[in-house]
Formats: sequence, C-alpha cells, structure tokens
Amino acid sequence: MVLLSLAASHHDLDLDVLERLSSDVQAVASELVHSAASVSGAVVLATCNRFELYLEIDDAEHAPTARTAAAATVAGRSGYTADQVAAHFRLLTGTDAAEHLFAVASGLDSMVVGEREIAGQVRRALTTARRDGTTTSGLESLFQAASRVSRDVEARTGLGATGRSVVGVALDIAEAQLPDWSAVRCVLIGTGSYAGASLAQLKARGCTDVRVYSTTGRARAFASARGVHALPPGADLAAEVSDVDLVVACSGAAGAVLGVDALAVARSAGARPLTVVDLALRHDVDPGVRALPGVRLVSLHTVSEHAPAEHAAVQAAHAVVVGAAEAYEAERRVRDWNPAVVAERTRVLGGLESELVDLSDERAVRALRRRTREVLHGPTVRAREAARAGDATTYAQALAELASIPVPTL
Repeated sequence: MVLLSLAASHHDLDLDVLERLSSDVQAVASELVHSAASVSGAVVLATCNRFELYLEIDDAEHAPTARTAAAATVAGRSGYTADQVAAHFRLLTGTDAAEHLFAVASGLDSMVVGEREIAGQVRRALTTARRDGTTTSGLESLFQAASRVSRDVEARTGLGATGRSVVGVALDIAEAQLPDWSAVRCVLIGTGSYAGASLAQLKARGCTDVRVYSTTGRARAFASARGVHALPPGADLAAEVSDVDLVVACSGAAGAVLGVDALAVARSAGARPLTVVDLALRHDVDPGVRALPGVRLVSLHTVSEHAPAEHAAVQAAHAVVVGAAEAYEAERRVRDWNPAVVAERTRVLGGLESELVDLSDERAVRALRRRTREVLHGPTVRAREAARAGDATTYAQALAELASIPVPTL
C-alpha cells in the first residue's frame, strides 16, 4: 500500500486555474476509484486556494499510472488537457505526502498562515469520501492523523489560537473604508461553512445589521438559527445591496450572483460607498464591479497580497509537522511489513503447540514455550525496528533469521 498526493495550490497557480481544476470535484474521486485499476481509494481536498487529490495505490511503481488517470479524470471536467492538468500537479509519496497534508491541516500551507478553517475542511473531505465510498483504511489513517497533528500544532505552538483566517484578513482589509462596525449595514451571500465563519467574524467586530441572501432557499433557516435576518426568496440582490456598506459573498455558486450591470443600474448617483468582499473561488460577484464609482472589491487575490507574514511560531509548527510525518510513516511501515513477521512467528509457535498436545508435564511445557519465545524475540525486534527505520536490508536479514528457526520438537 502506497499513499500519494497530487497537489495544486495558490503557491504555484492563479486562483482562476484552481477554480477550473475544481470543477465537479465530488465526481472525481468516485470515477478514479471505479475506473482506474491502480487506484484503490481517493480523497479530494478542494478549498478556495487549493485542489488536492490523496490516493492509495498498491505499489509505488503505479504512481505514474495513477497520476495519468487522475489528470485525465480532472481534464474531463476542467476543460484543460490531461497534460496541462498533470503539469499543474505536484506529486508526493510516502513521508512527503504525509508531511504535506499535516502542514495543510495545520494551516502552514494556507494563504493566511496559521488559519484554522482548513482543519475543518480536511475533516469534511474525509467525511465526503466516506459517504461516497472512496476512502480506505490507509487514507482514513492519514486524514485522522492530520487532524491530530493540527490540534497538536495549535496546542504546542499557539499557531491558530489568534483566530487568523481568510475571512478575518479580508474583513481587516475592508475595515479601512467602513464606518464604525456597529453602524455597518451588511448583506451576506451564502449559507455554508464559510458564511457561518463570516457571520461569526462580523458579529465579533460589532456588526449586527446583517441580512442573508441565498440562491438555494436556505437563507431563512440559516439566518433564524443565528439571530439575523434573511432576504426573501427571489429578492433583487442588486437592489438590496444598493444602499448597504458591505457585501460579504461566499456562496460558491456556479457563476456570479451579483453582476456588474445590475449593480450599476441599482446604484444611484452619489450612493454611499460600498465594499464588496468576495471569498468565493468561483466569484460570487462579477470582478468588474471594482470599476464602478464608490465600489471597492476585496477578493482572494487581495487577501493573498495582504496575508500576515510568518512568525516564530510557524518555525516551531513546521518542526512538529516534520516529526509527526516521520513518526507516521515509520508506524505505517511497521504495519505494512509486520504480516511477514507474524507469519513466521505463527509458523513456529503454532507448530510448537501442536507438538505440546501430548505433553503432560506443565513445567516442561512452560519452559519450552519460554525458550521458543526467547529465540524468536531477537529477530522479531530487529525486523520491526528495521521496518520503523525503513531499512529494507536489515529487515530482510531479520526475517530470514526468523524463517530459519525450526519448529521445536520433543
């Protein structure tokens, strides 16, 4: 069993490219598992600034084949060619794949270093794979370990405790053009997890006049549960935002729900300044609104340019992640290599028990069992230590020593 990741993120690609790669993400894992013989499991992690596939394959030699299959599957939905998709992906295996996911889950690879939203997104990616039947025991172990490492990083370094997030940085940027938060009138577009995080941030800053808009019909329930108001279904969004101070958009709808022409018509001459925060990868708001008089647009690109720089806690967090990845990979090797050790021990100990069936001397039975286990102990320990260290040569020697131990006879 080999785990590998195919990663594309804001570090190397424009967000528009990531948006195209992320098209129809829910179908990618299922198609890969059911159509690619080399892939036994898949988890897709798609966020506002990354698109990553985590795959389980049966042999490292099949990594190129798995990458080709993944590229073809994504290409069929993104409009790119398979070669273009493959060029966008960074391939990692073994310890490198584990270290990357642990860093991602801990917020170390985020647009805003140390943000905590990604930890929940990692958990939800695994939940989705479970629902769709594409996860495996290896991927379960990897993603559960990533969540543990994320918590460990926060507990040991304090990174993330300050609540830095994409939403928080975006609102910090928006704040410069807004009145006092208690006087801000806001329309929130969306009802998902990002909308929930955005509303929490707005309330924490003192903004209470928030109205929720959704194209899915969930605005009323979302708003009622959180003590704010919902715009009625079918409301004219452009008209509703014509006299507010702030729009926070994070619905992830397929296509802009607020267009530049409609907003231009709705805004009268001399309208109050409007700040639009668009956190949707697929642009809830037409980027052209930035050209309208009195309108300021804060996008994911803006957040990327203003994200806080790394600080001392980040270096400590990286050390935690590296150590955790090495330990995870060591334990994975022990699990993968141990069956051969168990088989040899079972051969010897099982054969011994067959020999002891007719022996009635309990003291002699106990003594023979003890001596046999002592003979097995040394090569067993050496084999498992070699597996943990990734020392295939020493492991093979220890396994050969176990295989040479005969079944004791009376």
